[in-house]
Amino acid sequence: MDDQAKRLQALRGLMREHGLAAYLVPHADQHQNEYLTPGDERLAWISGFDGSAGLAIVCLESAALFVDGRYTLQVQDQASPDFWQHLHLTDNPAELWLQRQLKAGDTVGFDPRLHTPGGLARLRTVLENSDIKLAAIGNNLIDQVWADRPAQANAPVVIYDQAFSGENSSAKRQRMADHLTEDGLDALVVSAPDNLSWLFNVRGADVEMTPSVFGYVILKSDASAVLFIDGAKLSAEVRAEINAQGAGAVTILEPDCLDDELSKLNGQKVRVDSSTANVFVVEALKTAGAKVDMGADPCTLAKACKNLVELQGIRNAHLRDGVALARFFNWFSTAAPGIDTEWSAAQKVDGFRAEGEHFRSLSFPTISGFGENAAHVHYKVAKATARTLGNDELYLVDSGAQYLDGTTDVTRVLVTGTPTPEMRQRYTQVLKGHIQVLRARFPEGTTGAQIDPLARQFLWAAGVDYDHGTGHGVGCYLSVHEGPQSISKRGKDVALQPGMVMSVEPGYYKAGAFGIRIENLVAVRVLDPQPQGAERRTLGFEALTLAPYERRLIEVSELSGAERAWLDEYHAHVRLMLTPKLNADAAAYLGQQTAPLTA
Repeated sequence: MDDQAKRLQALRGLMREHGLAAYLVPHADQHQNEYLTPGDERLAWISGFDGSAGLAIVCLESAALFVDGRYTLQVQDQASPDFWQHLHLTDNPAELWLQRQLKAGDTVGFDPRLHTPGGLARLRTVLENSDIKLAAIGNNLIDQVWADRPAQANAPVVIYDQAFSGENSSAKRQRMADHLTEDGLDALVVSAPDNLSWLFNVRGADVEMTPSVFGYVILKSDASAVLFIDGAKLSAEVRAEINAQGAGAVTILEPDCLDDELSKLNGQKVRVDSSTANVFVVEALKTAGAKVDMGADPCTLAKACKNLVELQGIRNAHLRDGVALARFFNWFSTAAPGIDTEWSAAQKVDGFRAEGEHFRSLSFPTISGFGENAAHVHYKVAKATARTLGNDELYLVDSGAQYLDGTTDVTRVLVTGTPTPEMRQRYTQVLKGHIQVLRARFPEGTTGAQIDPLARQFLWAAGVDYDHGTGHGVGCYLSVHEGPQSISKRGKDVALQPGMVMSVEPGYYKAGAFGIRIENLVAVRVLDPQPQGAERRTLGFEALTLAPYERRLIEVSELSGAERAWLDEYHAHVRLMLTPKLNADAAAYLGQQTAPLTA
């Protein structure tokens, strides 16, 4: 019996002991992080699928894995069809599949620390209509059968200097406390580690490549706070710095004190973030007699709108990032077909980045896909299975870094040999949509959902599309994926605001052939000057990424005059900013790649 069968057998044994007909295994931890510690990778352990989003449902006689469009190919490779059905979470909703598997009177178990109330709402409604119960199981069943589960990291917490943050913690806590007062709230429970890290100007290494600090905060309307964090991670100096930052007393307690402190909020109106607070926290507050206000943690929007110091730091980080990319592209232009691989290419670009000032780590594992592998949206390269670079194919590299002054994320597609007409056509369609977003001008109050069609219009006109969002928020030396804003079909609720940093990354993926994604980071800015006669403040995007596009894939005749002018202007800016920092060979390569386009 192989590991997969043994693990499912052990889990099902515990399910029977608890009287469960099914058990939910999400890709989640108690803070709803996207990237997890090894000990929180329960979904990967039970199924073999290690993507950054997904849900497994294990029944006593069947099991299914639900993923989005980024992972429809990956899940087929990693989760054996002998044990798992592979389902698209939109086309085949989990609650409907589960409803078909079970009967009235059955019970579905879940870990209340790994789910939000909103995340369970539709599932709960459908199941209750079929007289199927949802039961919270306090001791996670996967943890009970995972004998060699890795221990949590114990990385030290460090203070994030105000030279990079641009605002001290005292001022941030007072601002957030003022929001609570304005909304008639007594307290806020901060569940998201990146919000905690932003609020207290601290950074850590609890999860690889994301320098946030795990813990919780109870912030009161008088700006006092209780910080729940593993004391072993705090030096005396860090403790003193946290306590010295004014604006109300800060009490530091161990994480296991959270339950007791929540129980003291009886009768108080407490804001709990609807997207990050888990069921356990919400139910603990209700049990304590608190008045739970499900809404948005105000830290999320405040963190998303970068201040002037953060924006300048992010620009500086992108300059160093652009230098690393230019050096890598120059290297790739001479890479040897049949010798260099996806793995060696990833090692090369990672190495160039690591030489930059203030570099601390990658911001996510580099996606380095050649040929058909690039059609996997979140392809994971491994040394043992890396494909060798060949001729006449596309290479996609999606990569980024964590610098002290900013977080980067950029995707480019390169070509070896001669591209096919189809490759050039699809690349140009993606590029045109990318440019349309970067050139967009829009009135204040516009959401990302309204911007999203600009990126897809040329693909739609050709009868194709891509199954992921066009853009996500990006932190400042924090998470490479942050909210609340997005450019996507789902980004309907949050208007784009000045200072927000986002990605713009349309794509096209042909299974078994090639993948294309073109990604820049941008900052939302106020247009200066405003359009004559404007009745509402008009916003646009500042391109932060400094990297040339693959001119051999551009059908210049398909570009409009405005698109071509924008591209030439952007390339001129890239050349101006990067050339002084490159050696002669790399500078010459960059000069060729950024020269004005010719038909």
